[in-house]
Order: sequence, then structure tokens, then C-alpha cells
Amino acid sequence: MESIEINLIFIIIGILILITMVIYTTIQVLLTTVEQIINQPLIRYFYLSPKKLSLPQQSILRNQFPFYQKLSAKHQIYFEHRVYKFLKKYPFYSRAGFVINDEVKILIAATGIMITFGMRNYLFHRLSQVIVYPDIYFSNITKEYHKGEYNPGLKTIVFSWKHFKEGHDTTNDNLNLGIHEFSHILHHQGLQKSNTCSQIFANNYEVLMKQVKHPPNLKRLIDSEYFRVYAYTNEFEFVSVILEHFFESPQQFKKEFPELFMLTQKMIGFSPKVFGR
Repeated sequence: MESIEINLIFIIIGILILITMVIYTTIQVLLTTVEQIINQPLIRYFYLSPKKLSLPQQSILRNQFPFYQKLSAKHQIYFEHRVYKFLKKYPFYSRAGFVINDEVKILIAATGIMITFGMRNYLFHRLSQVIVYPDIYFSNITKEYHKGEYNPGLKTIVFSWKHFKEGHDTTNDNLNLGIHEFSHILHHQGLQKSNTCSQIFANNYEVLMKQVKHPPNLKRLIDSEYFRVYAYTNEFEFVSVILEHFFESPQQFKKEFPELFMLTQKMIGFSPKVFGR
């Protein structure tokens, strides 16, 4: 009799687990379907217990990262949680005697999180490690000197700290090495369409590039000299350059090319609502 009751309990538990799985899967399918239709994520942030950085790390965010400073209090909590997760997931390695400290980790991690902050899937599945040199370095792969690069084969992002910091500290020239290289990762994984957010990226990216390649539009872009010539090297460089402008001079970008600005905003799922101050 006792064994029958135990078996019945296990059967009930099994049925409840199955029902829960079916409900979860159904919700996921419905959520994905609706997001595909409206071309934007319905849920970006949902953390029952947001993670916190150490006090010194929080101080770096508060004092040295302007994007974080402008966020609403609620979104600052989400941003900090995501930076924490970035640091837990990706190891940092130094080269040429460079010493990696909290400032290096926080500013690099926060830059990556900034460009994916409008996405639910905010970590980079096309990244496995971060390498930092003190200054310009010679790449054994390209056989050239670099300030920074992204290697999709090795899933590695590399920075010269000197030039990363220069790009971070100078906020009015639309030259930001961190944004530029992280944008390459976002571009690579976006085109793989491996989740809803990358699908949304790809959908808007296709519309954006179609408009940009339209001869009259392209001529106007080039003639304006708003984006530096390097942007027209290829599509990857164009996306990286427009994202540098999007984060460094959004008001001017919106004024110069409002349609392109809105498509860029949709492409990365970014919402001005995060700035609630």
C-alpha cells in the first residue's frame, strides 16, 4: 500500500513537470512569434535577484562610464547585473607585460554590454576571451600592427589599452575602439539568426543596408562626409562606424539622417526609455 502511494506521488510529480515544460515551451513559442511580428523584443530585462559588482567596481561604473550615469535607477541595476555576468563568462588575458585591473575589466565589459543593452540576449556567443595589450601590437595572424581587432575564428577580441582608453575618454569624435570592435562581434552573431534578438538585428540590418546601397542615398551619405571614409570599406565597417556615431553623438546622427538613426535603433533593440532621469 505504501509503495503504491509513493509511486502515485512520483507519477503526479512527473505529470506536473511535463505540464510545466509544455507551458514553458508554449510561452516561448508565442513570445518568439509575437516578437518576430512586431520586430522588437517584448521582454528585455527580468532578473529575480540581480547580481552586484564589488564596491570598487561600482565606483568605476558610476564615475567613469557616462552611459551608465544617464540610465534610470532601475536600468542601472540591470546594467550592473549584465556587466557582472560578462565578467563571469569571459576571461581576460594580458600581453606584453600589461597589468589588468578592475578599471580595465569594467570599462571593456561595460562597453560590450552598452551596445547589447537593448537586447534580451545580451552576452556574445561569438566571444570566448578578451586580450589586452598596453599599446599598438603586431598580430601574428594578420601580420600587421593593430590597435584592436576581433577574430571570429578564435572568438577573441583584442585591444590596445592605450587606444581603447583614448576612444572611451574622448566622447565627441565618433571614434571609439571598444564600440567598434564589439560591433563586429554583434554583426557576426546577428547574421547567424541564432535567437530572437539576432533575428531582429538581421531583419533591420537587411532593411538598413538596402536603403544605404540605394544609389541616391549612398551618394548623399558620402557627400555629407558625416561618416568617415573608412565606413565605406565594407558592410562590417559601416555598421561599426554608425554604432560609434549612435552612441557618441546620437542627437546629431538623428538630425542628419533620421531614418538611418531609427533603423540603427531598431537593429540593436535600443529604447530611449532606459534614460529615465
